[in-house]
Amino acid sequence: MKNNKSIRVGISVGDINGVGMEVIIKTFRDHRVLENITAIVYGSSRLASYYKKALGFHQFNFVKVKNADLAKPNKANLINVWEDEVKITMGDSTEEGGIYALKSLEAATADLAAGKIDVLVTAPINKHNIQSESFNFPGHTEYLTKYANADTSLMLMVDETLRIGVVTNHVPLKEVSELLSKELILNKVRLLHSTLIKDFGVISPKIAVLGLNPHAGDNGLLGEEEEEIIIPALEQLNEEGILAFGPYAADGIFGSGNYLKFDAILAMYHDQGLVPFKALSGGNGVNFTAGLPIVRTSPDHGTAYDIVGQGKASESSFRKALFTAVDIFRNRKKYKELTANKLEVQPKKNNYRER
Repeated sequence: MKNNKSIRVGISVGDINGVGMEVIIKTFRDHRVLENITAIVYGSSRLASYYKKALGFHQFNFVKVKNADLAKPNKANLINVWEDEVKITMGDSTEEGGIYALKSLEAATADLAAGKIDVLVTAPINKHNIQSESFNFPGHTEYLTKYANADTSLMLMVDETLRIGVVTNHVPLKEVSELLSKELILNKVRLLHSTLIKDFGVISPKIAVLGLNPHAGDNGLLGEEEEEIIIPALEQLNEEGILAFGPYAADGIFGSGNYLKFDAILAMYHDQGLVPFKALSGGNGVNFTAGLPIVRTSPDHGTAYDIVGQGKASESSFRKALFTAVDIFRNRKKYKELTANKLEVQPKKNNYRER
């Protein structure tokens, strides 16, 4: 019998030579993390044993289960996605690292689609060695967007006091201007507005939109994207009742601390948003794929090959990703209940004419 209070969190292990399994084990060594959580790791017991031995965590053990339906509530469960004796070379980018990262991800997403897990937390992959016929994407965000049959999504970086989304994800900087359009910005702001309400419980969210160019274009002197694309998009959003402001110069809004006056920031490209986010979040940030019918989070760092197996990798971001996924799942459930109740109490229209 399933424990309805325990949220089922599926976890993909990422690159087997990266810090994924290391931060997973470090997180679940603290049993308090598992209160009302059923964790299900998609990997292999051999992989787990290798990292346990390397880190000296001999007392820690996963509960081995054959499938997600048999997972023990409030425990760290592990499903053997593969039985192969895979060579592990910590800190190296290898073909095997990508192959088995994808096997883990595919098994976890299949169970997510089947409703066997409630949310997905993904450990870091190497975006190069995972490329194959089955994975031809710049990263998790694009893969899961396609998997969920969604037209678009929003990469949203989340911390206690800071949320930063990006209009363009993993694309070369020289292509950003070509990709920007009024419609794209409208879609991203609408997604951000919706996720703030449904996933984070923010009432009447205020969104700051950054410019693309230095000084937000300086009235067209340093670029025309603000005048021709961003400002018209903001005007339309305001007409729709969305509180979106800008465009703001990136250095000014973060340097002055004015970003704290907003519920979220929308940056135009990857580094414009992620550089200040990582500097301000101090290693506790989370990457959330907003705008999808599924809930997926990940730590805000990569494979960290240079410190794998040395005990240096911090689990704080992975732990935060775990808790954020659970919080979003609960918030979505509350939102559905509230909106359903609101619909139920709407007065019925009279079917008779007043005399």
